[in-house]
Amino acid sequence: MTTSADANSAGVVVRPPFLYGAGFIAVLALRWFRPMPLVGHGGPLWAALALSVVGVAIVLLGRRALVAGGTNVDPVLPTTAIVTTGPYRFSRNPVYVGLTLLYLGLTSAFNTWWSVILLVPILAVMHRGVVRREERYLEQKFGERYRQYCGRVRRYL
Repeated sequence: MTTSADANSAGVVVRPPFLYGAGFIAVLALRWFRPMPLVGHGGPLWAALALSVVGVAIVLLGRRALVAGGTNVDPVLPTTAIVTTGPYRFSRNPVYVGLTLLYLGLTSAFNTWWSVILLVPILAVMHRGVVRREERYLEQKFGERYRQYCGRVRRYL
């Protein structure tokens, strides 16, 4: 785990898949102790499945765009290029948006408010400990080119 930015790293506090995975495990554990259902018996499994599928698709498209752009997917590794194609035309962080949808889909399948409650701290860590750090790093590394990209494309949606 990297904790401070340098010339070759954004200094993210956690790799995003690990954060969302830990959140998922915590939701399952908390649900076991106190279920707190979102809806009555069962719940809309089709909606959870749809969210999961859309999330996976966005993650895969974002990953493919990063690889095609010649840069690292892992935010702990150095960024070598600003990618502005594929889903990066619409969001500066499509992989993180996709991970959020996947998390919501998977946890909603277990029909518990814990999925929503734990999403709040997950998103706080993502925003402050990953996204903002990446933005500072990319601005330092790519300067005006990155600032122009930020002016054209939203951070999330």
